Amino acid sequence: MLLELKRITVPPGQRVLLSDISWQEFETILEDLGEHRASRVVYDNGILEIMTPLPEHETGKVLIGDLVKALLEEMDIEFWSLGSTTFKNQEMLKGIEPDDCFYIQNEAAVRGKNTLDLTVDPPPDLALEIDVTSRTNSSVYEALGVPELWRFEKGKLQINVLRDGKYVEVECSPNFRDLLLTEVIPQYLRQSKLIGRNKAMREFRDWVRKHI
Repeated sequence: MLLELKRITVPPGQRVLLSDISWQEFETILEDLGEHRASRVVYDNGILEIMTPLPEHETGKVLIGDLVKALLEEMDIEFWSLGSTTFKNQEMLKGIEPDDCFYIQNEAAVRGKNTLDLTVDPPPDLALEIDVTSRTNSSVYEALGVPELWRFEKGKLQINVLRDGKYVEVECSPNFRDLLLTEVIPQYLRQSKLIGRNKAMREFRDWVRKHI
């Protein structure tokens, strides 16, 4: 399996599906792939998906992640950003790597931890997915109990909150009061491409200060 895996090349924007992968094989594959890689993985009951994002995907991930961090800083909310950390739950046979994620309500519970086990530790409070060439695996996030999932696709931001085990789309994030982020974040994402990242970030911070 590992020899075959090393021979697989996943071009940007493409994905590979492997079936009948045991949990131990999943763990071994993760170790073999290593942490410093371009590809991302999703594991769901024996099905392993390996994908390589496009540059457009990475740009959106970084810029929206930076906007969320600026928002949390301006609101003076402690948070822990874990990027594309692999979140796994062996009991559920689920594993996923978000584009970005944030511990907010549960920040103190994971502060300083180098490894996380979702059979013991809480899931991130907010996960971010940029959908350019594939759809977010919402069912895996639902199973892992991630309270809030943001999906950014075709210039639009969708905010979903977990209710009775299923995601429901809402207008405002419960983590950020009544701020209309579905309108504002795409706006400043577009601005960053016109006036530059730093100037757009400064203007976004000014907007946040005026509305909190």
